[in-house]
Amino acid sequence: MAERIDYIEFPSAERARTSAFFQAAFGWGIVSYGPDYDGIADAGIDGGIDQAPERVAATMAVIRTDDLDGAERRVRAAGGEITRPQFDFPGGRRFHFREPGGNEMAVYVARE
Repeated sequence: MAERIDYIEFPSAERARTSAFFQAAFGWGIVSYGPDYDGIADAGIDGGIDQAPERVAATMAVIRTDDLDGAERRVRAAGGEITRPQFDFPGGRRFHFREPGGNEMAVYVARE
């Protein structure tokens, strides 16, 4: 599988209000994964709303891969800066990076 944008995360200081807004404005489904994170359903792309203290500052595209270590090597070789080293999350394992233009993004491999 070639890497592709597979998910989008929205940071929010008011997760419940952001979720309610997306539901009311666009009819998107919301799935709660705890006090700091809601998943988005039926939006055309999977996504989430993140209220955790360590959330990123801006909306973040998340790229799916089958080879997390290889993707990290390619990101570094292309001039990307790792902003959060690889870590486990409920859906698998991922890392965050900043591309040379300043956008923070993430790459993940799904849990088998």
